[in-house]
Amino acid sequence: MAVEVLLPKIGLTMQEGTIDEWLVPAGAAVAEGDALLRLATDKVDVDVEAEAGGLFHPVVPAGVTVPTGSLIGWLLAEGEQPPDPAGTPTPAGSGAAAGASPPALDGTDAGVAPAVPSVNGTDTGVAPAVPSVNGTGGRLLSSPNARRVATAADVELTAVRGTGPGGRIVSEDVEEFLAALPGDLGTPVPPGGTSSSPLVRKLAKERGIDLSEVNGTGPGGRIRRSDLDAVTAAPPRRDTAPPLRGTAPRPGDVVPLTGMRGTIARRMHASLQEMAQLTHGYEVRMDAVVSLRDRLKEEWADSDLPVPSLNDFLLKAAALALREHPLLNATVREDGIHLLDGIHLGFAVAVPGGLMVPVIEDAVDLPLPEMARRSRDLAQAAREGRISPAQLEGATFTVTSLGGYGVDFFTPVINPGNVAILGVGRLRDGVEWADDRPLRTRVLTLSLTFDHRAVDGAPAAEYLRTVGDLLSRPLRLLV
Repeated sequence: MAVEVLLPKIGLTMQEGTIDEWLVPAGAAVAEGDALLRLATDKVDVDVEAEAGGLFHPVVPAGVTVPTGSLIGWLLAEGEQPPDPAGTPTPAGSGAAAGASPPALDGTDAGVAPAVPSVNGTDTGVAPAVPSVNGTGGRLLSSPNARRVATAADVELTAVRGTGPGGRIVSEDVEEFLAALPGDLGTPVPPGGTSSSPLVRKLAKERGIDLSEVNGTGPGGRIRRSDLDAVTAAPPRRDTAPPLRGTAPRPGDVVPLTGMRGTIARRMHASLQEMAQLTHGYEVRMDAVVSLRDRLKEEWADSDLPVPSLNDFLLKAAALALREHPLLNATVREDGIHLLDGIHLGFAVAVPGGLMVPVIEDAVDLPLPEMARRSRDLAQAAREGRISPAQLEGATFTVTSLGGYGVDFFTPVINPGNVAILGVGRLRDGVEWADDRPLRTRVLTLSLTFDHRAVDGAPAAEYLRTVGDLLSRPLRLLV
């Protein structure tokens, strides 16, 4: 009995997802629980496991974005053909006589049998696709360059759908065909070579990465996109500005508004369109926090307690201040301003291709060492692509820092559903006058953006004053 493979819904807000890469080739035997595909959602990239066993048959190519719940493949029994459009499995050997015409990988109706043909003349377990257009006398219409590219990649042109005039196959059609193939069918792997998908090989070429030097973490040492990200994203160093992550865009590039980047664009645009946002700047003294942190480094050196970072102190102060100023821990709905019971603190983490906001639940009740442990674990999971969608949902207030990049003041944009977001600038030297003598101080600037529909300027300023007061006496933040 054929088993549908549907695009899963991961998290409450997920509406669509992109098949980053198929992790098994077409026709391969899959067991329940095997990693089947790498799915890119609006928040996180995850491996999706097969819910049953069978021979894998994809119906959409890698790189395609589809709504949740969409049919993306089948798991078939030995000798079973993919079901026809009505959902009835086709008996082995019945072919077109049974009326079965599964969709082609490009999403169009090929009017022929299977999804993924062989590209090297071997039997992959499915029948080859039939070309849609032939020239006079049955000659296949194709450009010389298309034939050259196909020959170099060992691709049968009969498997490629032409998009040129009269259905003529051009080189771009061959390249798109290769990029769409799941598994390792796009380019033959030389003896002793590395296993990877066409998409991974394309990204490696763009980033100048030698795949022979990359350690694959997939099944059988298969190289995944996350392995490339681990190579291009240098680990953060303490006391230095965080490095830029991912591949820097170059003049002439087009950055598609899809996946995480597209979600950020839509949500930030909606946020500015739907809210009346205003930002306060407020300077706070950090002398006492810096001094306490230095003491903790010495006193906790031989313990397993994590020494809180400056951002951890700010997270704790932001959470405690929300308890005194509940208007900042709220959401605006059609019937009014809803003050929220729990204080669940989101904090922004830069990741390749965008930004993630892990959430520390019930932050106000956590001792500072535990908050430091959770913030570090969540940030590391986000950077390594291991974070779950559940850990990115439910924030009632967000803290974001650009201090590590040397920024003092900025205007953060509120995450939809919240009424405020707190920006943190760099720690820097300040001056305070004692009588006629200048004294060196340690200060930073907080940037509070708030929704003026829910919060007026004075309550927002009072919140900042409370945060500053807590930071001036940081022993209260330890418990």
